[in-house]
Amino acid sequence: MSAGADGGGAAAARSRKGSSAEDGFVPSALGTREHWDAVYERELQTFQEYGDTGEIWFGEESMNRLIKWMQKHKIPLDASVLDIGTGNGVFLVELAKFGFSDITGIDYSPSAIQLSGSIIEKEGLSNIKLKVEDFLNLSTKLSGFHICIDKGTFDAISLNPDNAVEKRKQYVKSLSRVLRVKGFFLITSCNWTKEELLNEFSEGFELFEELPTPKFSFGGRSGNSVAALVFQKS
Repeated sequence: MSAGADGGGAAAARSRKGSSAEDGFVPSALGTREHWDAVYERELQTFQEYGDTGEIWFGEESMNRLIKWMQKHKIPLDASVLDIGTGNGVFLVELAKFGFSDITGIDYSPSAIQLSGSIIEKEGLSNIKLKVEDFLNLSTKLSGFHICIDKGTFDAISLNPDNAVEKRKQYVKSLSRVLRVKGFFLITSCNWTKEELLNEFSEGFELFEELPTPKFSFGGRSGNSVAALVFQKS
């Protein structure tokens, strides 16, 4: 999945008032597979014609933030890393350039995986695995990852018009399945606050660290437009 800089993406579809949604989110096309298939079909065509890789969800700063955390905590370069909803795969490229050698990107959009493959090939990288996978309906082959990363996929699932609450619960179950015990889950969200994410991932996961994100001030109050948390599977 793909979007703009920090604080962008799916946040515009959020509403805490006047919404019939159980969790306070207004259902949106941003939560549907059809939307993302169309997005990546366009981005794939643009890449083929102009070489433009497309936008990066939450911007380059978000990628640097995650890689710096992995460096700070001395995550081994051979640790297995799963990018959930990899979109154009640009983050996979950055991980590979940093030296990580066991990297997998999944997305439920075949066009996203085709685009990722084209970008990775252009970069001359060969140590990245790509799979068309629906994270809510996984194959049996994905398991045992040391690190799982989400930049906007949980946000999009939260906006699905078809029973988003149950889909969020299934997401947590899938995460528990693919991440090994004591493994780390790094999530960046523009729709959920720290407190809300702690509640969503309360079963089987513990907060390990909150990552610094850009702050904003409005009307004498300040806050963060993006939440970035690291959970550890218990």
